[in-house]
Amino acid sequence: MNSLTETDRKQVIQDNLDYTLFSWSKQSGLNPIAVKYAEGVYIYDYDGKRYLDFSSGLMNVNIGHGNQRVTRAVVEQMQKVSFVTPSCVTEVRGLLGKKLSEITTGPLNKTFFTVCGATAIENAIKLARLYTGKHKIIARYRAFHGASYGAMTAGGDPRKLPSDAQQVPNIVHVEDPYCYRCPWGKEITTCSRECVSHIERVIQFEGPDNIAAILMEGESGSSGCIKYPPDYLQKVRALCDKYNILLIADEVMSGFGRTGRWFAVDYHGVVPDMIATAKGITAGYLPLGALIVSDKIAAHYNDKPLMIGLTYSAHPVSCAAGLETLNIYEDENLIENAAAMGEYIMERMEELKTKHRSIGDFRTTGLLGCLEIVKNRETKEPMAEFNAPASQMEVMNKVAAKIKELGMYTFVRWNYIFTCPPLTITKEQIDEGLSIISEALEIADGNCI
Repeated sequence: MNSLTETDRKQVIQDNLDYTLFSWSKQSGLNPIAVKYAEGVYIYDYDGKRYLDFSSGLMNVNIGHGNQRVTRAVVEQMQKVSFVTPSCVTEVRGLLGKKLSEITTGPLNKTFFTVCGATAIENAIKLARLYTGKHKIIARYRAFHGASYGAMTAGGDPRKLPSDAQQVPNIVHVEDPYCYRCPWGKEITTCSRECVSHIERVIQFEGPDNIAAILMEGESGSSGCIKYPPDYLQKVRALCDKYNILLIADEVMSGFGRTGRWFAVDYHGVVPDMIATAKGITAGYLPLGALIVSDKIAAHYNDKPLMIGLTYSAHPVSCAAGLETLNIYEDENLIENAAAMGEYIMERMEELKTKHRSIGDFRTTGLLGCLEIVKNRETKEPMAEFNAPASQMEVMNKVAAKIKELGMYTFVRWNYIFTCPPLTITKEQIDEGLSIISEALEIADGNCI
């Protein structure tokens, strides 16, 4: 890679600060990593410093950075046709739809392509209401479904609170099956799944005839990787069947091998009515989302108009990236590697727990995981609370800064440190990452009580 002068490097950062806006942040005082190039599980800045990408970008670069197979597929498609309207068809659109049909479990054989995860969720909500004639959606508080109005309202992520007055109506939230901090004070081995009976009470209070769908992540992601109890999703599916409610699985983050299966719902033996997904479908190389629907829903529109649409639906270049990405998962055995490396991280984390008293809990499914950092293991007092103000983030900000200083890029939020590397990662690279986290956790250990 050609080096830039110090002036040039500074100019790259300054141009971005002067002419672009940054999400979820005040615009002054920012110190972003200026990424010059990326390869495998590493990103490199303009000073030549290497960072281990332990969150796969934003849990989307599943195949690692710089895979030239995707580059070649994209270039080849652009040389054929770079865009057609969604009313036209291309070979790659049909091939990607067919591939999605093959990897989903159960009768989910048709896909509406969107441009991202949020638009997949928006169209899932819209289609659920159109198909059922009902209007309410049940979702969980500790969930994130995207940043557009409908998707943001469906999630319980506090980033929506500044726009609280502008949220869309008819979204009803329920408590989470957060076993480490059970809202009902129960233990997973002896509870009666109060987290499920709670949902049924909400259904009854809201009126089953009003509820179009229950929307849940296939496996929890950025809200803390809150693992579902065994049989939880099966019981939710049973509630949906009992009350004639659709089940929508948000697999935007958990899909495409991230959990060690094609989709996280596969772990639970559950077939949803719709799967909304994105991220790993192209591994972030190009924007693309997908709403995969049941044969029953698809057949409903055989003789009536399907009133959803997007200009960039089934964009041929994005579809080409998606098709090649799915082939890479299979050819390079990345899903199997995600499962194996997830088990390895679990083993290593048991060692770290004995060393660091600030580790309260570690949860992972495949390579979708996070540490929960606490002040006290006995009381489980968090190092920073959910939606913590800046005054509570001093320790975790220092931990995050140390992680960055030591050469790692990962998602640190409230009292969570995420471990979601690309599915290509090796044991040696995991050891490298956990060594960095371990050194940073000495800061947290020093603030335990």
